[in-house]
Amino acid sequence: MKKLGTVDLPLHGGKAPQWLLKRMKSLAHSIFKVIVDEYGVNGAIEKLADPLWFQSLSCALAYDWHSSGTTTVVCGVLKSVIEPEEFGFGIAGGKGKASRRTLSDIDALGDKLRLRDAKLAELKYASRISAKVDNACVQDGYQLYHHSMFITEKGEWAVIQQGMNPRDRYARRYHWLSSSVKRYVEEPHQGIVGRQCETVLDLTSIESRGCRGTTVDLARTEPRELERVYKELSGRCAKRRDQRTLAEFDVIPAVEIRSEIKASEREALFYRMPRRVNWDALRAAYDNQPANYEQFLCIRGVGPATVRALALVSELIYGEPPSWRDPVKFSFAFGGKDGVPYPVDKRTMDETTEILQNALKEAKL
Repeated sequence: MKKLGTVDLPLHGGKAPQWLLKRMKSLAHSIFKVIVDEYGVNGAIEKLADPLWFQSLSCALAYDWHSSGTTTVVCGVLKSVIEPEEFGFGIAGGKGKASRRTLSDIDALGDKLRLRDAKLAELKYASRISAKVDNACVQDGYQLYHHSMFITEKGEWAVIQQGMNPRDRYARRYHWLSSSVKRYVEEPHQGIVGRQCETVLDLTSIESRGCRGTTVDLARTEPRELERVYKELSGRCAKRRDQRTLAEFDVIPAVEIRSEIKASEREALFYRMPRRVNWDALRAAYDNQPANYEQFLCIRGVGPATVRALALVSELIYGEPPSWRDPVKFSFAFGGKDGVPYPVDKRTMDETTEILQNALKEAKL
């Protein structure tokens, strides 16, 4: 049985104190020595790709259960203690500037894990496309700022990335696992953790399959014709004339809309055309004639605005609606950094680390 639920991740500033980081690193090292010994390298990254297990790991390491630092600090701690030569897997990327070094980190890990060039190319593609999907195909108002990739000696991988919504001051975490990804653009996630939104444009949903197909057809259309249709629809939305109501489109019966939202506001909420569309990207798409949605998504310059515009045209003109349902799916051992639900018990944390280390030594004997 799969466990589902939600976790609020408010944006918290500041840094973890050094006394806690030191203990987190020591405990994390011991925990993963046990995990790799018991479940193997693939078992370790499978656990990391489980959003609820990762949340529990954060709590076990005495970090916040309900903050953005749950992701960034824990991934940073793991990157500092997980040595590829010792554990059989390594970590690329991280928060902010570190996320932009993911590709060079993959090259460095490739040398340590002795991965072939073809496998490194696959890993780099997986890193780029997973970020592109969560930025452009899941339009939930969260901009990615953290991207960590866990890579094994056999080239299996997991991705944990996080986005922030500065207006609401919350974060959202996305989990991927290579062995579970059948298609990068359809139901690729192991799970998404965060505060549930009322409405999200989710083009990764199986419900959006028809919309994705029509989007590809539109991308192969002469851009001038597409621009004409786009401007006409934008004008209708702006003037609110000849625009059908949301009920007439019947696109999101499963989404509950707050009663205080007026009918005219509902149209603007769901059918707001992007102010700018990258027409150069669409001209490039026309020249390349993408065979599928993934190829379309990989075209340079295709971003959230272009993806949303074509999705709306697909629905309003051709009757192929995308999903508007939020894909979000979804415990303390030693207390929490902020003293919630109680202060960190340093002595117990140190004793637990020592017990794990001794157990490993005895197991080897």
